[in-house]
Amino acid sequence: MNCTTRSTLFLASSLLLAGMTINAFAAEGQFDKDHPRRAEVNQRLENQDKRIQNEVKEGKMSKGEAAKLHKEDRHMRKEERAMAAKDGGHITKKEQEKLNHQENEVSKQIGK
Repeated sequence: MNCTTRSTLFLASSLLLAGMTINAFAAEGQFDKDHPRRAEVNQRLENQDKRIQNEVKEGKMSKGEAAKLHKEDRHMRKEERAMAAKDGGHITKKEQEKLNHQENEVSKQIGK
């Protein structure tokens, strides 16, 4: 085997290994995003968003009130992401409880 062939094989195997590593990290990131506690919190935020939109559509809530609630939801989503970032891609049970409490407070303001 000449030097060029060895270099080519080394380069090809390095690229293959790098690709496998990137895929492993991507799969881990997806798992973390779909962690059950995170998924529940984010699903509730999505449901609240739809409820707010529906209230505005039906004339039961002003656009200003909706904007205030959307802002609170965005703050919760940002907080959830920060919690997950510090905990290796998931949130703790205590963090989930805190976020659920915040979501409950916003939920009470929808459909009054």
